[in-house]
Amino acid sequence: MNSSFDKLPETEADKKRGLWRKLFWLNLCVSLALVGSFWLPEKLVKLQKFLDSPSVDVPGEGKMAKKEKKKTEPAPVQAKNQLNSRVTTVNASSEKDYVYFNLRSGKVVKIHDPSSLKWDLAFRRSKVITNGGASSKLGKAGLIDLGSIEFDKVTEVPKENYVLDVSTRTDTENPVVLKPYNYNYLTHKLTAKKNVYAARTADSKYAKFQFLDFYCDNKEVGCITIRFVYQGNGSNSFLKSAGNFSTASAEVAPVAKSDTSSF
Repeated sequence: MNSSFDKLPETEADKKRGLWRKLFWLNLCVSLALVGSFWLPEKLVKLQKFLDSPSVDVPGEGKMAKKEKKKTEPAPVQAKNQLNSRVTTVNASSEKDYVYFNLRSGKVVKIHDPSSLKWDLAFRRSKVITNGGASSKLGKAGLIDLGSIEFDKVTEVPKENYVLDVSTRTDTENPVVLKPYNYNYLTHKLTAKKNVYAARTADSKYAKFQFLDFYCDNKEVGCITIRFVYQGNGSNSFLKSAGNFSTASAEVAPVAKSDTSSF
């Protein structure tokens, strides 16, 4: 016996609605697939380029930190047979202007002409340049990345193959310190790499340094804290005894020659 609740025959209108519903879901799936295939990879590439840039977490051009880092840095443990190392913090939180630093005095210096030999390194937030190559007409400064090694194990630095600054389409940079930090994708914070850098100064003396921090008291990027040792007698050794040159630098990975090391 047939009931009035039996399923009625599907009408032409019902068939059209079903067809349009299927076409809608098909179009949605195709659109999502296209977004995933083209738009998302492009955005990820742009994000990576931003994170790889030498200055991230920039709040605004020329914005200075309200105060320099005031917390007391722990004194580094000194090796008895080596020259004493120093720790200093440079407020380079301006996105616009470089802050110039002299390794001999361990202090910031005011520079009107970048060709002056009174500066060795210059900082602008997390960016670092040297007084040599494209940054200076007269300076001989350059850098070598000695790799992740204990600071005191570097008792001698190379005399040659220092990498000078180069010009790019948009700025001047030193290829050795394009990214002296690690970036945490979860916290969006910078952490200084453990690498030790050999430095030839503007007047051809030698030093070594290591980044310790990139943050100011107000949590803004731009207060550069470094540990460094300067050798003022022209030697490339950091041992106190002038006649006792160590070969500890041989423990460091060999330094590749660079075309930018013209001096």
